Amino acid sequence: MREEVLKIYDEVVAANPNFERKGKTMPYTSANGYMFSLLNKDGELGVRLSKVDIQSFDQTYGAHPFKSHGATMREYVLIPESLLKDKTQLGAYIQKGYEYVCSLPPK
Repeated sequence: MREEVLKIYDEVVAANPNFERKGKTMPYTSANGYMFSLLNKDGELGVRLSKVDIQSFDQTYGAHPFKSHGATMREYVLIPESLLKDKTQLGAYIQKGYEYVCSLPPK
């Protein structure tokens, strides 16, 4: 399952010229000193969103907490399987994550 999610994640990230995938064993994207998407060891994908985007995401998909290494990642939502099948919409949410971290003060 993790390999399937990684393939989708790589494809969606590669389609966006604003950022690139980093990390060999723990794939992620980052900008402005902040991570905004992450594939955990369980093969789950999480995206960091603004409060407004989390509310919208929750209404559509149900915002479940995203965990990595046993810790709940604040401001991250767990990407459900149904969204993994919609690469265009998944890409839009990763873009929203990128825009959100770019709006934060640089680290």
